[in-house]
Amino acid sequence: MIICKTPREIEIMREAGRIVALTHEELKKHIEPGITTRELDEIADKFIRKHDAIPSFKGYNGFRGSICASVNDELVHGIPGDRVLNNGDIISIDIGAKYNGYHGDSAWTYAVGKIDDDAQRLMDVTEESLYKGLAEAKPGERLSNISHAIQTYAESNGFSIVREYVGHGVGQDLHEDPQIPHYGPPNRGPRLKPGMVLAIEPMVNAGSRYVKTLADNWTVVTVDGKMCAHFEHTIAITESGYEILTKA
Repeated sequence: MIICKTPREIEIMREAGRIVALTHEELKKHIEPGITTRELDEIADKFIRKHDAIPSFKGYNGFRGSICASVNDELVHGIPGDRVLNNGDIISIDIGAKYNGYHGDSAWTYAVGKIDDDAQRLMDVTEESLYKGLAEAKPGERLSNISHAIQTYAESNGFSIVREYVGHGVGQDLHEDPQIPHYGPPNRGPRLKPGMVLAIEPMVNAGSRYVKTLADNWTVVTVDGKMCAHFEHTIAITESGYEILTKA
């Protein structure tokens, strides 16, 4: 069941999203060669709590971190730890914050030091694919138009869309209906309505689309070992289009 949020609920979620965006801005200051993913996790945890929210991911189904920190060929759900970031790495950081009972959720991929042109292009195309999808987020439109726009843009630029992990509704639960694939034909699925709150999060691989989960039962990596990127915003469907909630 898709839960449409009231204006008051969206107001709360706007603040949850703002806290997530501010946390991204804070972490961006610290992403440089030599820092560990655990140190980034600790910074995020303290920052979120300082803003009267709690990390959405901490303890979620047993997850140990406050953020997901996924490096290079790690797609999602990377567990923060002793890994040191090196010049030329890229890191995808997924952040959730729960404020007054509602979640905000956003992921971004960052360069560590100086990266090569291929990594930069992967990041650029993945980010732009997110906005291509958001451009289809209008009341009355079918949900799969978002999915189709993302896939079309990413694949037209020579990249692959991951199919095993999808976007989702957000609200009092971190993951709500509907599920939102980032691929598929247009004009399918439910019609978008004002009050729907959705996390759109294309995950794009430089090589093949196939991924696997490591022995820690969390970290997802590309099967071919090539880099991948992940960008995500939480949005609310409005009367005329959409509003990004995960912005400062």
